[in-house]
Amino acid sequence: MRFLKTYKYTKTIRIWLNIGLVMLVGQVVLGGITRLTGSGLSITSWDIITGVLPPIGKQQWIEAFELYKQTPQYHKINSAFTLKDFKFIYFWEYFHRLWARVLGLIFLFPFIIFVIRKKIDFYLVKRLLLVVFLTALTASAGWVMVLSGLVDRPWVNAYKLTIHFMLAILTIAAMVKTLADVYQLENKTLKNENKFVALLLVLTFVQLIFAGLMSGMRAGLYFPTWPSMNGQIIPDVLLNFSNWSWHNMTNYDSFEFAPALVQFLHRLLAYVLFILTIYFYFKKRNTIYTRAIKWLTTIYVLVIVQVVLGVLTLLKIRTGIPLFYGISHQLAGLLYFMGLLFLYFSLRKKTLNLSST
Repeated sequence: MRFLKTYKYTKTIRIWLNIGLVMLVGQVVLGGITRLTGSGLSITSWDIITGVLPPIGKQQWIEAFELYKQTPQYHKINSAFTLKDFKFIYFWEYFHRLWARVLGLIFLFPFIIFVIRKKIDFYLVKRLLLVVFLTALTASAGWVMVLSGLVDRPWVNAYKLTIHFMLAILTIAAMVKTLADVYQLENKTLKNENKFVALLLVLTFVQLIFAGLMSGMRAGLYFPTWPSMNGQIIPDVLLNFSNWSWHNMTNYDSFEFAPALVQFLHRLLAYVLFILTIYFYFKKRNTIYTRAIKWLTTIYVLVIVQVVLGVLTLLKIRTGIPLFYGISHQLAGLLYFMGLLFLYFSLRKKTLNLSST
């Protein structure tokens, strides 16, 4: 059993870390809104400093609109856009980027102050530097993703979008681990309940990969029915083995094989996670370590909400993914993953000897 030196983390530190986690979740939600409103390609440059301010005055707005008119998305999809339409999509992408900048400031300046005043130890510094590194990596992947939609294609590449999304998930996971250590989430009993939770975490991580691909390929639009997929349990396109090629996986815009495969696996894994979570809840709710009960109950509720929202998102599809249901579905999935992480850390063997004031 490994122990770290005792260190007191103040209430201010804990509040700061919680705000950071909430803002990271907010960044992912805004990314989802940006995606569903088709706003991600409205800003064609990445200006870290000058990009803080939006266009000011009619002339600057016209100039920004003219830059957007040079993109494939405008020519192939939004050629009928007015300046008012452009301002709407510009707002969401601008807000998404502004939120990221504010998040960076909220992290950076207090972090420097806390280090100078020796309010945080080297262990926490290392954990937070990992979060900062993953955040920067996520932002860089986001710009690479945007670039993929500025040449030839009217949308960003689904695989690059998924990488961007999963890096954001890893960033949130690193922050959850940091909070779990600060709050000393651990199992003081001799029981080891974590193997099953670890399995749920692995399956959920894979499911989030499929979620990213679902979004990038707009796979929900191909089979907007439930419980069948346009009247079939397994779509015919998947039963024809001549379709199973890398070419069809990369050309998902022109052929439905990849969207069909991704949606089928996404649905299948959702059922598996639903059954396993319900099973684990009823098996362990009366025997699990007391401090972990709230997290067990949380994932139990969220997995039900998530499945219901997933079904409603499909059934409410008309010409596109419904914004409210799509974002709610994404948020519930993210909270379920976070709940699993907190449950996992609540059930881990005691490895830390940290104290909070």
